[in-house]
Amino acid sequence: MSDVPPAGAPPINGAAAAAHPPFPAVRLLYAVGFAIIAWFVFWLILILALVQFAVILIERRSNEEMKNFTFSLIQYLWELLAFIVFVRDEQPFPFGPFPKHV
Repeated sequence: MSDVPPAGAPPINGAAAAAHPPFPAVRLLYAVGFAIIAWFVFWLILILALVQFAVILIERRSNEEMKNFTFSLIQYLWELLAFIVFVRDEQPFPFGPFPKHV
């Protein structure tokens, strides 16, 4: 007798469950929500870039606070995209800390 089940027979002791983890439906919902947030953050970054150009045009120097905030938004956008494409498992803000530019 062999320990291998015949072809087409159901696996013994849940071997198929171990081979194929369940579909991450909750993560998919989070990814869709974070994708919407990422879309807004992307456009906010572009708007801040235009405002920074206007500030440079008027004052002949960049606004450091706006530059630091924009850098934090860029890091946040990276965290959002990294979660969406499974590069990282930690959920970004508002479930985790907002990235800070030091």
